[in-house]
Amino acid sequence: MATNWRATAVLMALCISSSLAACEAVAQSLPKEVATRAEIYPIPSLTLSDQQFLSGEAAAGKPVTVAGEFRVAQGSGKLPVVVLMHGSSGVGATTEAWVHAFNAMGISTFVIDGFTGRGLTVVGPNQALLGRLNLIVDIYRSLEILAKHPRVDPDRIVLMGFSRGGQATLYASLDRFNKLWNKSGIQFAAYIPFYPDCSTTYRSDDEIAPRPIRIFHGTPDDYNPVKSCKALVERLKVTGRDVVLTEYPDSAHGFDSGLLGANTVAVSANAQTVRNCHIKEGDGGVLMNGDTNAPFTYKDACVELNPHVGGNPKTAAESRKAVEEFLQVLFKLG
Repeated sequence: MATNWRATAVLMALCISSSLAACEAVAQSLPKEVATRAEIYPIPSLTLSDQQFLSGEAAAGKPVTVAGEFRVAQGSGKLPVVVLMHGSSGVGATTEAWVHAFNAMGISTFVIDGFTGRGLTVVGPNQALLGRLNLIVDIYRSLEILAKHPRVDPDRIVLMGFSRGGQATLYASLDRFNKLWNKSGIQFAAYIPFYPDCSTTYRSDDEIAPRPIRIFHGTPDDYNPVKSCKALVERLKVTGRDVVLTEYPDSAHGFDSGLLGANTVAVSANAQTVRNCHIKEGDGGVLMNGDTNAPFTYKDACVELNPHVGGNPKTAAESRKAVEEFLQVLFKLG
């Protein structure tokens, strides 16, 4: 592997100093998982409370610039794209594994970093540092960039997210949120949330975009229990939506870190989980604790600590295969 990457580096160096035609020739010599080009984009966004987000109060938000890394896969013309949204620990190595998997399929990737521009690195031990829904604004703003890019097929952009980013991915599908915050003029072709928190009830949260949703979760997940996702899926199926939950009986939260060989489960020390909370949207966009009928805070008694996280190479590989097969059909790849 090291030899392959050394050769890749040499080839890319030659491309940088050569013509476009030479670059295209170089691209044909690269391993399939290597992108032909990387572009870093500033994403003008907002930092909002959940109440401001739910009320559509853009003027009340604090302007912030987050970032996105766009990797153009090998191929010509307008290519499909997967937008990836990280979880409470920010962009990590598992994200890179997914990027390589998609790039190898000829799918470009756009990785959003919603933390660094806000001065954050992790929020697990203090989830109140960022609104539960704020990453959705970053996601929609990324669509505005991709919609105008000459190498992007705007009809073939899929959103995928993990944990907190999986939650953002799932709820970015809501018609209501698209109307409030998505100004790009386009919609995602599908939504792929990994182990999201589905426990919060929002108004009109069964009215979603007519696009496929594929949720991947683990039975023993005690960070974001799968039970609430099962209930949401059943509600969505009643409305005739194309939503599928794939559940792995032996996979903890973050099981896809098994793509990197991780095969242990450990306590995420001091990380906050709302696994026993019943959160619902109240009047004026205020998130309420359904048990106390008071505004929800991360100091509520239902908020617990020390959930488990860990990888499972077997189910990580199974989920990767399932996602790849889904995208193969959705994007009509040859």
